[in-house]
Amino acid sequence: MDRVMYSSLSAMRSLMARQTAVANNLANAATPGFRADMEAQQALWVRGGASGMDSRAYAGEQVHGADMTEGAMNATGRPLDVAFGEGQLLAVQGPDGQEAYTRRGDLQQTDSGLLTTGDGKPVLGEGGPIMLPPADKIMIAKDGTINIVPAGQDPSLPPVMVDRLKVVGTAGVKIAKGEDGLFHAAEGGTLPASPEPKVTAETLEASNVNTAQALVQMIDAARSWEAQVKMMQEAKQIDVSAAELMKLD
Repeated sequence: MDRVMYSSLSAMRSLMARQTAVANNLANAATPGFRADMEAQQALWVRGGASGMDSRAYAGEQVHGADMTEGAMNATGRPLDVAFGEGQLLAVQGPDGQEAYTRRGDLQQTDSGLLTTGDGKPVLGEGGPIMLPPADKIMIAKDGTINIVPAGQDPSLPPVMVDRLKVVGTAGVKIAKGEDGLFHAAEGGTLPASPEPKVTAETLEASNVNTAQALVQMIDAARSWEAQVKMMQEAKQIDVSAAELMKLD
């Protein structure tokens, strides 16, 4: 009975990891540029020691990456909304102060002029976090260059370049999605700026989460959980019945 119990418990533990990943995807279905978490399950065999026989397998499941499929591009008409080319990411400052990367392009300007993503991550330029001075107009070019018309400046004068978004390419580079929801270089360090950034202004990329598929996955995980609970109940009943038989004279 104990073997069935431990096998079911391991399966339930992996199902909890699966439900967590799916729930996170559903929660971010409306987050611009979000990349859905992808989980995978594998069998962890219990080795048979000297006999060399594999007795049973436990279930192991964890998030192993992100779905990098592009989301839908939606024109917004907002100057600080940007979308990026395929295989490109925007450099931001992560919660730990280190450089990280995202596809989120709903940029905001704080009262102090700091440029951030919609969730408050400082956006990095060629010299660190980007600070925007007071401006009557902000324009972001296709190469990520940020030009402004300073507040009070004659509109007939040419705009002033402030900084350039640091956009990195992921071709041939291993990246990993961290617990903070941001991408990081898998081998540590930072990625160089792309020589050919492709930035589309006044456009936002939607999340690539397929909500219908995610709901199906959630229902499937719930039913699998119920099946494991029933298996544990059956194992308990078998154990009780065996104990009663052993009491007979």
